[in-house]
Amino acid sequence: MVAINTAYPSTTSYVSLATTLAASAKAASATDQSSDDAANTSATNVTLSDAAKAAIAFKDFTTVIAEARSKLTTLLTDANRKSPLEKDKLAVNLASLDQREIYAMASDKSFSADEQKAAGLEMQRRFEAALSGPAAVAKVTGTYTGLYKAAAEYLDSLSPEEKAEPDWIASRAAVTDGLKQLQADPKKLPAAGKDDPVALYLQLQAAGGGNKDVPIADVATGARKTLDALYADALAGGKAPTFNKDTKTGNFIDLGKLDSRTLSSIALDQTGQFSADEVRAANSTLRSKSGAALVAGFQNAAKSSDPTAFSQNIISMYASMTAEERQATGWSPQFYEAALNSYQSTTKLLNMFAEAGGSSTSFLSWMGK
Repeated sequence: MVAINTAYPSTTSYVSLATTLAASAKAASATDQSSDDAANTSATNVTLSDAAKAAIAFKDFTTVIAEARSKLTTLLTDANRKSPLEKDKLAVNLASLDQREIYAMASDKSFSADEQKAAGLEMQRRFEAALSGPAAVAKVTGTYTGLYKAAAEYLDSLSPEEKAEPDWIASRAAVTDGLKQLQADPKKLPAAGKDDPVALYLQLQAAGGGNKDVPIADVATGARKTLDALYADALAGGKAPTFNKDTKTGNFIDLGKLDSRTLSSIALDQTGQFSADEVRAANSTLRSKSGAALVAGFQNAAKSSDPTAFSQNIISMYASMTAEERQATGWSPQFYEAALNSYQSTTKLLNMFAEAGGSSTSFLSWMGK
C-alpha cells in the first residue's frame, strides 16, 4: 500500500485545486427553461419553471469571486490573521463559504498562494467529511457500494465550473467504473485506476493521513466574532437580540444557520468565551439537529428492505462527526457500540434465517414489516 502523508496528489486535484486548476475560472451559464412555460405567454401572467427560476438566481462567476473575497477578508479580520494557513494547515474555519466560493478561491489568481492552498485543503476536508460516514459503514459491512455512491453524490453536488475541469471528469468516470465493478462483487474494492478518489481516500485513512480540522479553540474565536456581529446587526435595527424564536419585540438569533462544529465550540465553551445563555442556546440547537438526523435516519431505514439499515445510518452519522460534535450532542462511544452490536446481531439472525431456507423478504414478513 502506498504511504501518503499529507494531501492528495495532483492526479485527483478536485481536492487540491490550488496547485492544479487553470489560471482562469470559467463562468457558468444556466439558461434552461421548460417548454411548458412557453405556452403561458399572457402579458399579465407569466409562470416560470423551476429551471428558469434557478437560471435567474444563478450568480455570474465574477460575482462569486467577489463574494468569496469579501467573506474571506471578514474571516481573516475576525481571526486577526493575514493568512488562512498556519504551518501549511487550515487556521481559519472556511465552512461559511459555499462550494462555488471555495472553487473561486482555489482557482482565481486574485487569491494568494496561501489562500488558494487553503481552499484546496477545505475541498479535501469536505470530501473526506462526505466519505467518513459511508467508509465506517463499509468497514463494518465489508461492502463498498454505499461508499462509492456517496462519492458520486458528492462529486455531482459540486459547481458547474468545477465539473468542467478535466480532473473532475476523470474522478467521476473512475467512480462510475467503480460502481459498475461493484455490481459483480460488492465486497471487492474496485480497481478503477489512478483517478479513483475513493481508493485514494482509503489509502490516506489507512496511512493515518488526511486533512485535519481547524483547532476547536480557533473555531470558538470565530464563533465569538460571528455572535457579536449578529448582536450588532440586531441592535442597529433597533431590536434587542434574543434566542427566543417566538419573540414579538426582539430580533431572533437563529443559531441553526451555524455549522455543527461552530455550534459545538459554543456549547462546550472550552475557551470560556460564551455566556450561559449562548451555551444553552447552542446546546439546544445541536440536540435539535441531532434529533432530526436520528428521525431522518429512522424514516430512511423504515423504507428500506434491509433490517440493518437504521444501525448502519447511526454508524455513518457517528463516524461523520468530529470528537467535539459527539461530545456536545451526547453521542458517546457506548451509543456507537450499541448500533454496532445491533447491526451484528441482526446480521447474524438474517444469516441463520437464510440457512434455514428463508429470505430477507420472508424475514421481514415474519417480523411484521
